[in-house]
Amino acid sequence: MEGPGTGISAHIDTFARDNLPPADLLPEMDYSGLPALAYPDRLNCGVELLDRMCEQGHADSPVLHMGEVTWTYAELRDKADRIAKVLTRDMGVVPGNRVLLRGPNNPMMVACWFGIVRAGAIVVATMPLLRAKELAYIVEKADIRHGLCDARLAEEFDLTRQAAPRLDTTMLFTALGDGDAPLDAAMAAQAPGFKPVETAADDVVLIAFTSGTTGPAKGTMHFHRDVLAICDTFAGPVVGVRPDDVFCGSPPLAFTFGLGALVCFPMRFGASTVMVEQFGPTTMLETVARHGVTGIYTAPTAYRAMVPHVKNFDLSTLRLCVSAGEHLPKPTWEAWHAATGIRIIDGIGATELLHIFISAAGDAIRPGSTGVPIPGFQARIVDSEGDPLPVGEQGWLAVRGPTGCRYLDNLERQRGYVKQGWNITGDIYRMDQDGYFWYVARGDDMIISSGYNISGPEVEECLLAHADVAECAVVASPDPERGAIVKAFVVLHDGVDDTPETVKRLQDHVKAAIAPYKYPRVIEFRDALPKTQTGKLQRFRLRQEELDHADPHGA
Repeated sequence: MEGPGTGISAHIDTFARDNLPPADLLPEMDYSGLPALAYPDRLNCGVELLDRMCEQGHADSPVLHMGEVTWTYAELRDKADRIAKVLTRDMGVVPGNRVLLRGPNNPMMVACWFGIVRAGAIVVATMPLLRAKELAYIVEKADIRHGLCDARLAEEFDLTRQAAPRLDTTMLFTALGDGDAPLDAAMAAQAPGFKPVETAADDVVLIAFTSGTTGPAKGTMHFHRDVLAICDTFAGPVVGVRPDDVFCGSPPLAFTFGLGALVCFPMRFGASTVMVEQFGPTTMLETVARHGVTGIYTAPTAYRAMVPHVKNFDLSTLRLCVSAGEHLPKPTWEAWHAATGIRIIDGIGATELLHIFISAAGDAIRPGSTGVPIPGFQARIVDSEGDPLPVGEQGWLAVRGPTGCRYLDNLERQRGYVKQGWNITGDIYRMDQDGYFWYVARGDDMIISSGYNISGPEVEECLLAHADVAECAVVASPDPERGAIVKAFVVLHDGVDDTPETVKRLQDHVKAAIAPYKYPRVIEFRDALPKTQTGKLQRFRLRQEELDHADPHGA
């Protein structure tokens, strides 16, 4: 058991603890960087984020908004308590059980999350668009027998139960819990109040599955203290969340980016969040104007898509913009800053570490750089063996701090992710003399062509700076002479024709902006690019297409 917490587990069902990686494969955990990280051995993060806020004077403060409805902290606590009673009394949930949670971003998703946590169980939240086959894999992998699901997703939920019969105790809910769904009715029948389970600080509280950017989803396990650590290292010291802040954002709550940004971060400091189930560029801007939003969280592609519409909305309340999920290209940062005057806070995080660990805010921002390790974290650049490299050299990004990788029953992946006690994120970075970290590529986004190492994201960033390009993804395409060539998949802005002249214009632009050998020798125009539900490009799908075309028989 790593870390300072040595509290006895409250889990009756020991599945999660039994499937943690062995001690010799766990990363070194560092709690020395911040006094705030000295958590007690007994800790329930649901109590810290709800009860403590009520005790500190926020009971009647708003916590969640949706449309014309606003819930206070006290109201959210009451609903979470009633859900915890339904889980333990009606559904037979005991501490340590995993509970599948499904739904779009709405208040009841948050109430269910807290109900599960307060019952001492483990949340396994899933993206709304996942299908039965994907859900059945998660159910089997995490040995899930209980589930709560938005009623609008009932059809796929039923198919999941057929594919994974162990999921045998489930209830449906509506977005605000005030309908006639089974969980709504069961909640209403409960008396107020519930005594939250006194979990250990290092009891598992959630199993988050990776978003599928690099292949099959992998379960990552996080403790109660981890949930607080991401707030106390990033939301407070870097973002500077205040009680009067109102946030909104596009990442799903099932994605750790969304859980932190829209639930944990605001609630650690008495702030509130506007829940929107489906976001588009104008929807987000409308939400800011309507609700007086002060901070938004979204991916780089969304910021770029919003830029042309900014002038049509009153964004006078907006003061914080955070980008994560993938690399923020400098042209996107500059376009947003020119349109709004707001400096985007970039950050790199990982599902394996729960949230962001390198970032910079305010005057410390250097456009194009991800930033520096946030308080409580350390980072360095290492070679393939995990040994540190000199300043300025490109290599693997290695991180350690108060959170770290714990794969669910996946020793092979654990060995690959943790080396010499550091988390190896899979990203290629370089660190400059001032300690700033500069993104080069994902490890599998590096293209080797005729002996040259070419960063796919560097070429993407160059293409994105061209006025014709709305989106793009750059991958290696097998080539018999060069080993591989640079290929770009490009989505053009409306009104731009996908002609050979456009191809040449974009190729010439790249040749003029960066080393000519990096230009895309092939450009393919697409109407859309493959992405995860969190907005991250799935370059591995494009790479696989190229491999299949090069060798259709798989020889």
